[in-house]
Amino acid sequence: MTSDETLPLARKSWFKSGYLKRYDPWPRRIATVAAIMALWPLVMTFVYAVLPPPASNVMITRLFSGNGITYNWVGLDRISPYLPVAVMSSEDARFCSHNGVDWVEFSDVLDEATDGDGEAPIRGASTISMQTAKNLFLWDGRNPIRKVLELPLAYWMDFIWTKRRMMEIYLNIVEWAPGVYGAEAAAQYHFKKPAAKLTKREAALLAAVLPNPIKRSAGRPSKRVTGVAGRIMARMNIMGPYVTCLRLRSPL
Repeated sequence: MTSDETLPLARKSWFKSGYLKRYDPWPRRIATVAAIMALWPLVMTFVYAVLPPPASNVMITRLFSGNGITYNWVGLDRISPYLPVAVMSSEDARFCSHNGVDWVEFSDVLDEATDGDGEAPIRGASTISMQTAKNLFLWDGRNPIRKVLELPLAYWMDFIWTKRRMMEIYLNIVEWAPGVYGAEAAAQYHFKKPAAKLTKREAALLAAVLPNPIKRSAGRPSKRVTGVAGRIMARMNIMGPYVTCLRLRSPL
């Protein structure tokens, strides 16, 4: 082989040993991080099927706001049965019948958004499963990318967990006041009592503040929150046939 023929080989050898050695690890590292981020919620869904989550993504990201974390896990049997029924009445009445995403509600909201009157929809289509996916594995705020990620996660979690487990985790990680997460911490913060002793009205007040627990208070409700809670209590009276998947410890 002539010296002219060996020159391209030398350049290729330099390219592999020099250029790729210098820059190739970064794409691999980025791909590795992306794979871990994608697999993390899929794997942890199995873990959280039996173990309580130590924290949620939203809890961790909210730490930067300086509110701290008050979080006390309790099983669904130690939460007043009024609370899951109030939350379903307010947030997701078809919780027991959908598979993580309520396309009936989604279609209704889409119709509101595209009816041409120029007004924003007055409600959302986020199910309890989708909210659990957001709180546990994603982040807060209005972001279309997050919404896209919520859908498959909600389906996956709903497939792995029972409805009862989904509700148990949701009630334990949702925020009910700045830095106050879960039913037990919320009951103590707003009403100075354990979650097991929440009354029907107190449960309705907690459900009424969920759309904005930073600005609304269940313990010191505004006139608007009180009105919303009253409507939730009225819905709770007819929810009996729709909450059977929760296997609540006592009838309402």
